[in-house]
Amino acid sequence: MQRLAPVVHRTPMTESTTFDTMTGAHLHFKLENLQRTGSFKLRGAYNKVSHLSVQQAERGIITASAGNHAQGVALSAARRNIRARIYMPETTPKPKVQATAAYGAEVVLAGRSYQDSYEAALRDQQASGATFVHAFDDVQVMAGQGTIAVEMLEQCPQLQTVVVPVGGGGLASGVATCVKSVRPDIRVIGVQSDRAPAMYNRFHHYAGNRDRKFTGGIAEGILVRKPGEQTFPILHRYLDDIVTVTDQDVAGAMLLLLERSKLLVEGAGAAALAAVLSGRIQVRGRHVGLIVSGGNADPDRIPLLNQLVSGSMEKYGT
Repeated sequence: MQRLAPVVHRTPMTESTTFDTMTGAHLHFKLENLQRTGSFKLRGAYNKVSHLSVQQAERGIITASAGNHAQGVALSAARRNIRARIYMPETTPKPKVQATAAYGAEVVLAGRSYQDSYEAALRDQQASGATFVHAFDDVQVMAGQGTIAVEMLEQCPQLQTVVVPVGGGGLASGVATCVKSVRPDIRVIGVQSDRAPAMYNRFHHYAGNRDRKFTGGIAEGILVRKPGEQTFPILHRYLDDIVTVTDQDVAGAMLLLLERSKLLVEGAGAAALAAVLSGRIQVRGRHVGLIVSGGNADPDRIPLLNQLVSGSMEKYGT
């Protein structure tokens, strides 16, 4: 925590009578959308970059990201005056690409998914000898993300359930490890998009969708094709469950957060709330911590959200 303090904000936790009424629970929103760079990813990126040796830093940094890790790495590299080249999918929202470049990193758009960008970044790293900073499959990255749980337990000691978005599993690994180490009685539940359910499938020993065509979706921050090799064993040990949500679920949660709480969040950032509102996680009567993981949404996509949820908002009284 002390290592991160000069750069990383302690983000607030808020409550909402509206959402409590909708769910019959006591919801506590951990607003990582208000973190510097607009996402929790800064925590893990800065922890990793701050641990690099002089020799590693001199070789420069290469990474791949769907957008938020990119900004975290770019800012962290700038703090240490390290060269950074970052591979991002061609489908990455423009605000994320522009913000990454604004921190001084070189941005390379490659492929349609995180996995495409990751493979391109690995080829570059092998040829250049630069230091690779993985978006999730790294112990120091996971440890940085886990500081969210430290703050949540201090801010809301009465928590009974924590709901966390899952892509590659770095955030969930750090959070689950911290929570279960301190409060093993708290349920920790992961949420993944059904457009990229690799971690869900593996967690539940289900292979039905393992090789299906990757179709993308609005929760690009958690659209990861392959589970992390280091993160999966941690999640298998510490998570109580993983559920999936649809793009319609996510879009509805995004619009409700905008309308009721005046929060513009990205798809991955709304995934935890989407899982609760859709009934995939039973929370009635419980104190539930929802990690709003990021706020780097593209405003141009708001019309798409309305199309996705058209006619389905009546159940929420809108």
